[in-house]
Amino acid sequence: MSLLSIGTVAFDALETPYGKTDKIIGGSCTYIALSAAFFLPKVNVVAVVGDDFPQEYMDTLTSRGINLDGLQIKKGEKSFFWAGKYHNNMNSRDTLVTELNVLVDFKPAIPAAYQDCEYLMLGNLTPQVQIEAIQGLNKRPKLVVMDTMNFWMDVAMDDLKRVLTMVDVLCINDEEARQLSEQYSLRTAAKMIMAMGPKTLIIKKGEHGALLFQADRMFYCPALPLEEVFDPTGAGDTFVGGFIGYLAKTDDISFENMRRAIVHGSAMASFCVEKFGTERLFEITEADLASRVNEFRELASF
Repeated sequence: MSLLSIGTVAFDALETPYGKTDKIIGGSCTYIALSAAFFLPKVNVVAVVGDDFPQEYMDTLTSRGINLDGLQIKKGEKSFFWAGKYHNNMNSRDTLVTELNVLVDFKPAIPAAYQDCEYLMLGNLTPQVQIEAIQGLNKRPKLVVMDTMNFWMDVAMDDLKRVLTMVDVLCINDEEARQLSEQYSLRTAAKMIMAMGPKTLIIKKGEHGALLFQADRMFYCPALPLEEVFDPTGAGDTFVGGFIGYLAKTDDISFENMRRAIVHGSAMASFCVEKFGTERLFEITEADLASRVNEFRELASF
């Protein structure tokens, strides 16, 4: 089934206790698409870069089944750039540089060939851009999944609440869930957030796993304890990319299948953190994923 991912394709510069990189490929849409493409023959992308974005990077993405017909390339402008440094515990980081560049006036243009998408994944962008993306489709997809962050809750809450009425699934972390709902209990927070529009809520808890809520049902997927976390950048996007990629592959949006999708997304995220940036995502085999999913099964069954 066709999947459209809208978000950022960008440059990152990363520093962790294990080392640091110069500019490498990053962005929410990049991680989402690479993760989802593991499950699908093709993932369509809408994003924007400057003419400083190397053709080599684009060729690498297309080699993985990522369709870049919807990638805008703005001449004379620079791509979005983020630099960050992680603390020793890997749970906190300092943003060193944020350069919005081409994102300042980004307007999502949906190519005609993308209009029949059955699954839509809205990566972290301004809520207004997310609204425009949904409105840019001729028909509503079978499932619309959205990610966001606390920054938009601070500066664009009205737009955020509007887009929440337009999506089926919201994916945020536990701090964001508490901020959005103004409730500390995540079960209470989930009820309040789902009343805002999305019928399904995923709350990411980092190294402590993820929670799935729908109506009065709840599912918890633990995180796999790893010997080393090399770089957590993009893990959340990889997680949601695996989640929607699995749903699109199976074409089943039941709560029961979402439980399986959460596990597959968590497995993909567990690979992502094992190397810098997107590097590990290019190495995963079907056997690797099957083995990792089985580790999750053994971890949680009793």
